[in-house]
Amino acid sequence: MAHLLGAEALQLEFPTRIIFDSVSLGVDEGDRIGVVGRNGDGKSSLLAMLAGRLEPDGGRVTVRRGVSVGVLDQGDTLDDGDTVARAVVGDLPEHEWAGDPRVRDVTAGLLSGFDWNAPISDLSGGQRRRVALAKLLIGDHDVLMLDEPTNHLDVEAIAWLAEHLKRRWAPNSGALLVVTHDRWFLDEVCTRTWEVHDRIVEPFEGGYAAYILQRVERDRMAAASEAKRQNLARKELAWLRRGAPARTSKPQFRIDAANALIADVPEIRDPVALRSLAVSRLGKDVVDLLDVSVAYERPILTDVEWRIAPGERTGILGVNGAGKSTLLGLVAGSVQPTSGRVKRGKTVKVATLTQRLDELEAHLDDPVRVVLERLRTTYTFGTGSKAQDLTPGQLLERMGFSSAQLSTPVKDLSGGQKRRLQLLLVLLDQPNVLILDEPTNDLDTDMLAAIEDLLDSWPGTLLVVSHDRYFIERVTDQQYAILGGRLRHLPGGVDEYLRLRHRQEEQADAAAAASASASAPASTGLTGAELRAAQKEVGAIERRLAKLATLIDAAHVKIAEHDQNDYTGVAAQTATLRELETEVSELEERWLELSELV
Repeated sequence: MAHLLGAEALQLEFPTRIIFDSVSLGVDEGDRIGVVGRNGDGKSSLLAMLAGRLEPDGGRVTVRRGVSVGVLDQGDTLDDGDTVARAVVGDLPEHEWAGDPRVRDVTAGLLSGFDWNAPISDLSGGQRRRVALAKLLIGDHDVLMLDEPTNHLDVEAIAWLAEHLKRRWAPNSGALLVVTHDRWFLDEVCTRTWEVHDRIVEPFEGGYAAYILQRVERDRMAAASEAKRQNLARKELAWLRRGAPARTSKPQFRIDAANALIADVPEIRDPVALRSLAVSRLGKDVVDLLDVSVAYERPILTDVEWRIAPGERTGILGVNGAGKSTLLGLVAGSVQPTSGRVKRGKTVKVATLTQRLDELEAHLDDPVRVVLERLRTTYTFGTGSKAQDLTPGQLLERMGFSSAQLSTPVKDLSGGQKRRLQLLLVLLDQPNVLILDEPTNDLDTDMLAAIEDLLDSWPGTLLVVSHDRYFIERVTDQQYAILGGRLRHLPGGVDEYLRLRHRQEEQADAAAAASASASAPASTGLTGAELRAAQKEVGAIERRLAKLATLIDAAHVKIAEHDQNDYTGVAAQTATLRELETEVSELEERWLELSELV
């Protein structure tokens, strides 16, 4: 495969520490690389150096002539004065971008329902992220670098983005580098993994699951100081092998190796022991929602029937605005139903980890050590013979804090450190019903594994709202979705939710088309039969254009892989490619003609 860009002996030093020391690596055509590592170890800096945005203190970055690099920044770089249309397609006339299959695919996947004339300043954080992604994805780049692309995206948008990237960056069609803490996304998209740690970049073959396996193999040979990290990785591997059937499509030798490695690793949770302990703390009744409805200016939830059991671990899915926060508010008691009844057990004690850092507001000027001194001496975690009495300091150490950071004022902690301290304070309040609202924000993959390990030994009832699909599947045993204001159980998990949402969108599109066909004849002058025929032809053209895009990509690959000395063969394949491109041009002209009518 052709080499696209590389780095030789890169060095990067900040005033307080060295980030990289003599790092050499390369990116080839067809690479889809996930970049993982702890917060602050240099993942974003690595991408910035490879993209030419940050000058290294030593070494050099080389880019093959003619290679175009596109970058999605972690921060928001959109101009508030632009409209959505101008931010995405610039000054291109509508007939040009509307006739491009790539633009139509991206806008349908990310910007469906957007007002193209809306100013960027009026958009929410999630909407701005979609616009920035769409702007980048419609560009013609050979190398794409994405820094936290799933931030602010919901489960559906993340699934669409993963599928789009796999299609677009197929073998021999450019390269992709992704920095993300979304482990499902890493496993779904990436074929290689770079771990950034201890001033180096260590390469691994495969996505997140394969990386965990190889890291366990590495850690088994490491020094005793790595034992704690090793155990967490082995536990993660045990879940990957036992709990996620979709990840078993690995080479047989890797499956056998994984089974051997986890032979002595117990199940991540003992459901019987946890449920037993939870019942003794909670009693038989937790929270029951009985025919509950909530309405503000419009209905939010309708006739919800949900009986939450002791020790239940449930994930809640739904699009933004579906009513997830309202549902959790009913459980917590902060929202009152418009109709129906909420029945709460006498011993229920609910705590909520919100997206805001409310629990820390009173401690911002205090050092972390002072915050811990106000807590109890020890807390018991685990059950039976595995029960442990841990001090707040030991718990904080399990969550990635060093002894030096105990003297740091809370306001000076990073976003990830504040998030971990917030979770610790919530857990140490000893609730028996814990609600987590987007708990994975600002956390790296190692810290997510540590928090999941902590939650495994927490015996109460757990309710989780998160767009992090991996986290939802990892810490909960069942999932529900809010669809059309109603709560629906999902025996098939997240995959079933995505299928239901896709069906909902198809039904909505069909209803919109029916409404348009009823009103269009008067304005277009077409009869009902003529309008339906035109709409049918538009649909057929769009399907053919999508297929032609795939055929053209395949033709480019064939020409690139063909023996260049076989001039006759190359000429024949080039002629085939030209025929496909001519057909695309003719279909796009016809599509524009029909679009003006329908």
